[in-house]
Amino acid sequence: MRAPLLAAAAALALAGCGQPKGSSDPLVGFGPNPQLPALTKPFLLPMFDTPKAVGWPAGAAPKAPAGFTVTRMAEGLDHPRWLYVLPNGDVLVSESASQPSAADHTMKGFEAFAAKIMMKRVGASPASPNKIYLLRDANGDGVAETKTLFAQGLTRPFGMTLVGNTLYVANDNGVVKYPYAAGATTVQGPGEKVFDLPGGPINHHWTKNVVASRDGTKLYASIGSNSNVGDNGMAAEQGRAAIWEYDIASGKVRSFATGLRNPVGMDFEPVTGALWTAVNERDEIGADLPPDYMTSVKDGGFYGWPYSYYGQHVDDRAQPQRPDLVAKAIPPDYALGPHTASLGLVFYQGASFPAQYRGGAFVGQHGSWNRKPLNGYRVVFVPFANGKPQMPAQVFLSGFLNDKGLVQGRPVGVAVAKDGALLVADDVGGIIWRVAPAK
Repeated sequence: MRAPLLAAAAALALAGCGQPKGSSDPLVGFGPNPQLPALTKPFLLPMFDTPKAVGWPAGAAPKAPAGFTVTRMAEGLDHPRWLYVLPNGDVLVSESASQPSAADHTMKGFEAFAAKIMMKRVGASPASPNKIYLLRDANGDGVAETKTLFAQGLTRPFGMTLVGNTLYVANDNGVVKYPYAAGATTVQGPGEKVFDLPGGPINHHWTKNVVASRDGTKLYASIGSNSNVGDNGMAAEQGRAAIWEYDIASGKVRSFATGLRNPVGMDFEPVTGALWTAVNERDEIGADLPPDYMTSVKDGGFYGWPYSYYGQHVDDRAQPQRPDLVAKAIPPDYALGPHTASLGLVFYQGASFPAQYRGGAFVGQHGSWNRKPLNGYRVVFVPFANGKPQMPAQVFLSGFLNDKGLVQGRPVGVAVAKDGALLVADDVGGIIWRVAPAK
């Protein structure tokens, strides 16, 4: 065994020493009022598991509930992360991936080295493709006949949204725009800059999402933190762990909500019209703590990071402490389980799924790498009633981990196709999965 692998093996072995495993309940830490375990004293190294990415065998697919069929809308993509359905039914897919930064001191020494090996094993650190493709299913059979290079020259593109004839794309350091005409299969150039977002040199949570308000007057951009819990200093967190609002008419940008460690998916709840986001919470205080979550986002709201989690549960690793902020931290609306890496979020407003899915939320859970047993690696469904999330949640799409614990795929973005099917971007599998009612 080569020396680097020996070092990684040693670090991984140390990481698990004496640390209690998490619950085997697949829906532990879910719900509007989750039972939070006691805080665990941080260990020298975080817990690691060692799943390996192997991809999908020919003809294999994730498992959906009875009455649904799962097929491959497109495959052979290069780390597809996010999806956007255009009004004519074409589907945009952004291809991008993490790029480690030497300036990021969230992890150090063996911890950083072991994490690097770990992320490589789960397929999370290829070279970033930096492209957007357009998928077109012209005959409506659920399979894209064409895959066209739609945009390139981007910097880790992620979120996309269309307002009128303008397509906005969130790069890892700002939002750009392109003119778009219905039916177009390509745009030209790197895009025109609209506004900057916090970027390098660290850019720990680099995935930037962008959505448009329902009236098309504003954009909302989500920005993750630059560390786990302020590890790179709070100066490096300026403007981060937040959602920004951009007024299209005036060009003015303001902070809309803060204290959100890594908000990624965003969508508008169809009954109340409120903006919701899915958020990745912090690590290294226990296998079952704290849960990731989704929440409605209040204008001016503060959600705790880094000083507290799930309301007023203090995390004293963040120094100096801010009891004034902790006192006003808003508890999230709905917990999504610990270390699930909940990224994708979409409210189902299609017509083809059974009635119990209408208005509920689908969440793409990319999956843990620092928990035993592994958690996430699935799409979950949360029912809503009168604009509020309900129990129980449902594991809707599974099988991304095979029966040997190997990673066949990792779900990220979720979207509803024009015909009402659910689309899921699988970055490790390089596949866009389509879930539809069986005929």
